[in-house]
Amino acid sequence: MKKMKILHVTFDMCLGGTEQVIRQIVENIDHRVFEQHVLCIDGKVGELGQLLQEDGIRISSLKRASGLDLNLVSNLRKYIREQNIDVVHCHQYTPYVYGLLASLFTAGKVVFTEHGRFYPDSFKWKRVIINPMLASMTKFITAISKSTAQALAKFENIPRRKIQVIYNGTRLEQETIEQAQRLEWKTQFGFKESDTVFGTISRLDPIKNQKMMIKAFAKVHKKIPDSVLLMIGDGPLMAELVQLAEALDVKAQVHFTGFVTSPQKYFSIIDVFLLPSLSEGTSMTLLEAMSYETPAIVTDVGGNPEIVVHDETGLVIPNEDESALVTSMMDLARDANLRRQLGENAGRRYVEHFSEKNMVAQYQALYRACVGA
Repeated sequence: MKKMKILHVTFDMCLGGTEQVIRQIVENIDHRVFEQHVLCIDGKVGELGQLLQEDGIRISSLKRASGLDLNLVSNLRKYIREQNIDVVHCHQYTPYVYGLLASLFTAGKVVFTEHGRFYPDSFKWKRVIINPMLASMTKFITAISKSTAQALAKFENIPRRKIQVIYNGTRLEQETIEQAQRLEWKTQFGFKESDTVFGTISRLDPIKNQKMMIKAFAKVHKKIPDSVLLMIGDGPLMAELVQLAEALDVKAQVHFTGFVTSPQKYFSIIDVFLLPSLSEGTSMTLLEAMSYETPAIVTDVGGNPEIVVHDETGLVIPNEDESALVTSMMDLARDANLRRQLGENAGRRYVEHFSEKNMVAQYQALYRACVGA
């Protein structure tokens, strides 16, 4: 049986949420039916791309020039034709434009997935005018949350009826971690066994609003001295956040790990996961926290309130509301039973709605529908 060929067009395959989704699709799709290709338009393959290459997945890269790069369109079209690509799956808007233009006059059907929105969102009038036409030439358009789908309709002028929602999913890879290992990690980070650990795993970036997180933690720590904060990740705000922790006199209680290759294991010592972002699509680390039955406090933005059911699987607070974050952190720090109940509920919700298996199955069905299979 001839395999259906799928080409994923993206900026790159560096570490990030979009890239993780692509990797999960590529690795977990039915390889008896589908052949996967990935093409990066920003000139670099990236860390996740290298891992896929080691597994035998074909990863290519082209270097996008400034402005509308017609050479990139031409080279993409050449690839689609030479490889007999059946479905061109474009991730994010710019790769979508190039992928769609390149697919014209080929047999490739286009799928566009919007993985998130900038904050604050805004109109771009050229897009408002051209997007209905692009959408009419696109087989399927998907968004990773209802909020993202609504933003596409509102700000991009893409018909809402054209947009399907496929939530991100993550792989459940829990390993059995002994209590001795947990204590070793706590000690390694300078924490005591009795400490309540608030934690986050994310890029240190303004959009994640980690400044508010540290400010809120400083207030919580004054009331609850055996509370600590674990910040896993790196990014442009690292130095500024370290300085902020020092200025608020909580430098000893806030541990910055920097970049960690496999951070998920640390969910075993995180009691409460924090995600006070200004904007979110479907956070992969939030889903991972749920899979580990870790209760979360999240802001009411993007896909967060679609994932976390307030007072059932976690707590949802207003955006940029530091006092609400403080109150929620104190409530969970003081009530281990509440933490456990929210965490167990979160784990069940993850299995029912946000597993990698569910996500991949939906994309497989979409690819089949593209070619009428």
